[in-house]
Amino acid sequence: MSLYNIEVNTIKGEKQTLAPYKGKVLLIVNTATKCGFANQFQGLQKLHETYSKQGFSVLGFPCGQFANQEPGSDEEVAEACQLNFGVSFPLFAKIDVKGSDAHPLFQYLTNEARGIFGTKTIKWNFTKFLVDQNGKVLKRFGSKDTPEKIESYIQKLLKVPTHA
Repeated sequence: MSLYNIEVNTIKGEKQTLAPYKGKVLLIVNTATKCGFANQFQGLQKLHETYSKQGFSVLGFPCGQFANQEPGSDEEVAEACQLNFGVSFPLFAKIDVKGSDAHPLFQYLTNEARGIFGTKTIKWNFTKFLVDQNGKVLKRFGSKDTPEKIESYIQKLLKVPTHA
């Protein structure tokens, strides 16, 4: 199975695969607008704006599985992300990221990049998966790993010169 064959729904309810993102470096994130880590939306947006022209994209997947910190409808989520955080990176329909109803995308991601002690399960909102241009899941970052901490990994994959 390839990452690019997995079917997802956009935040507007349109079915698609991840094929449009083939050849890009991706940071796939399970998000929640009411989470204590929601301030990471700004950092994710900054990464998206800074590197999108070089072939990078953040993909946000809202999830209400953790203390129902994403309680709204897809429409309400999209509005909150745009109004409160200025998000313009692609958002998708709310999904489950753990358990027996976990979306196939997150089943794939958690199988490819395990957490601490080899666990598959996602512990909380804002778990991030870094995917290279060929669809290989390279690394998993936890909720506390800020977008700023991940930037150097993205720069390396995009071969962007870093500033000392």
